[in-house]
Amino acid sequence: MALSNDVIGASGFTSIRLLTGAIVLFVVIQLRKNKTEPSTKGSWLSSFMLFIYAVAFSYAYISLDAGTGALILFGAVQITMILISIYNGYRLHFTEWLGMVLSFAGFVYLILPGVNTPSTIGFILMSLAGIAWGVYTINGRNSKSPLIDTAYNFLKTIPFVIILLLITFNKENYSFEGIVLAIISGGITSGIGYAIWYATLKGLTSIQAAVVQLLVPVIAAFGGVLFINETITQRLTITSILILGGIWIVVLGKKYFISKNN
Repeated sequence: MALSNDVIGASGFTSIRLLTGAIVLFVVIQLRKNKTEPSTKGSWLSSFMLFIYAVAFSYAYISLDAGTGALILFGAVQITMILISIYNGYRLHFTEWLGMVLSFAGFVYLILPGVNTPSTIGFILMSLAGIAWGVYTINGRNSKSPLIDTAYNFLKTIPFVIILLLITFNKENYSFEGIVLAIISGGITSGIGYAIWYATLKGLTSIQAAVVQLLVPVIAAFGGVLFINETITQRLTITSILILGGIWIVVLGKKYFISKNN
């Protein structure tokens, strides 16, 4: 909404998003302070990947429509996480391959009507955003304190944000609507949302985490049905079956065959 309607620039949106995420997360930490909680402070690698994801995502959506951007982003995330897992010695079971293919087919089928030929710069930037998010997710699987780690990851993006603002200061445009949208994106859907994501990663393998993220466009589509009176279409129904079925196969398929063979 913010970037497509040009109510705020990509640099300003990214900066407010990350700063607000850090503020909200530290407020939440103070409200639920637990002295027995591990004293972790995120990592500079995760912070840098978070910044690269956020800034590349924002600039990419200046020249991409929603469907095309989502396809490039989630494709890059999937490929990145699978390649890292294989590099680290993980060998995919055939059920995991099958589940990923089904889920991604459902994802492509959902957004296909909105896919247009992307601009070169938009494609490169969104691919970079997907790679950064894949690395950020993989790194988060080791988090022992998701809320605190996420808060410090956001906090450590501030030096990068300052550099970005210095470079783009004279080229930015701000509006009240754009600032409000950036605050909502940073404080709620990014800050708190990413902390929840870090918490869920403990119970997922890298491959499962990669596939589960394909639920996002389905959730968004059903959000449109619930909140802005969009209709449940045949395309949405088929997509949901493919993606949910693929996730089910990835999460449970390997366990089923191992238990059956035993």
